[in-house]
Amino acid sequence: MDTFFEDLTENLRSYYDGFVAILPKLALAILLFTILFFVANQSKRIVNNNLTKRMDDPLLARFLARMVKTAIVIIALLIVMRIVGLTDVAAGLLTGASVSAIVVGFAFKDIGENLLAGIMLAFNRPFRVGDTVELDGHTGTVVALDMRVTRIKTFDGKDVYIPNASVIKNPVVNFTIDGFLRQEFDIGLDYGEDVSKAKSIILDTLQNINGLLKKDKAPNVIIGSLGTSTLNLTVQYWLDTFDKNVSGAQVKVEAVSKVIKALDDAGFYLPADIIELKNYNNSKLDYQEAQ
Repeated sequence: MDTFFEDLTENLRSYYDGFVAILPKLALAILLFTILFFVANQSKRIVNNNLTKRMDDPLLARFLARMVKTAIVIIALLIVMRIVGLTDVAAGLLTGASVSAIVVGFAFKDIGENLLAGIMLAFNRPFRVGDTVELDGHTGTVVALDMRVTRIKTFDGKDVYIPNASVIKNPVVNFTIDGFLRQEFDIGLDYGEDVSKAKSIILDTLQNINGLLKKDKAPNVIIGSLGTSTLNLTVQYWLDTFDKNVSGAQVKVEAVSKVIKALDDAGFYLPADIIELKNYNNSKLDYQEAQ
């Protein structure tokens, strides 16, 4: 019995000596972890604020900010474990995490691909929320970008969820990112009409239409094509996409109707398709009168 207590006392003394020996390292590790944890929280706040201003997407901004904090906390834990002499344990955790990451990566390949694509879009954003874009064959307004998909609303009211990986891999057409959008329509004149006069009337008419740009990007009229029956003029004008009070559809309706009326009032002939009949070899055309 005395031997038992002697062994117990000896073991407790050895544990005490070990604890006293490691106490300075433990205190340093706790202090360092506290500092790094504070840095992680501050970094999360700074990243979240900056990304929210740049991305207009609070959900993804918070997600990326949490990732930054998590990365700093993991680094802090590894440093603490190294200070207190648990390097082998830290190496084992890293090895196990690597193997787990590989297994999970194969199991959730598509999810991981879309997640990484979303992160890339967050930093190199080819569009903003509210932009009119064409993505993967769908045209509409960007509603949101989350961790897996980009959501757009088409002009006929459909909500389309496009995987972020598809957005990264395919061309992105952004109609409104710089604030300018060009619209155009064709007007067919008779070949005998005065083209210069028609162009002047069209440009004067466009100057009186609200919503289209008149100085920075002035309207223009060019000869678009030579049709079988008409000389087709292409009327081009620009809209300010940042002005939410302007409807592109309404501007186009007003522009087409007023241009047609102005040309008609000026006496211009706007013919429809003309079918030309030719009588070869002066032969008579066989026809029968309707009974």
